[in-house]
Amino acid sequence: MNSIPVSLQTVLLLAASNVFMTFAWYGHLKNLADKPWYYAAIISWGIALFEYLLQVPGNRIGYAGGITLAQLKITQEVITLAVFVPFAMVYMDQPFKLDFVWAGLCMVGAVYFIFRS
Repeated sequence: MNSIPVSLQTVLLLAASNVFMTFAWYGHLKNLADKPWYYAAIISWGIALFEYLLQVPGNRIGYAGGITLAQLKITQEVITLAVFVPFAMVYMDQPFKLDFVWAGLCMVGAVYFIFRS
């Protein structure tokens, strides 16, 4: 992956990890609603393992490549929203809300302030 820019490596790894994270956190609400909470927790931990197998290298690559801790965090939050909205709408059958747009605009502001220096 050395020919791929550090920032792109970081974003790709964090985006993939976030897909696993979103399913670990919320997928059980649809698929395991009839199971005891501890069953859902164990399944979610298994899914979260794959999240961490991508998130840890993503953060390490980014940090070693000059992305600051705050920039990594805001990047992760933007990715979280970008993954969550389609997940909520497509997988969980939630309606689109204008609040998603407002939250995204707030994220644009956060990105601006964290990356401007």
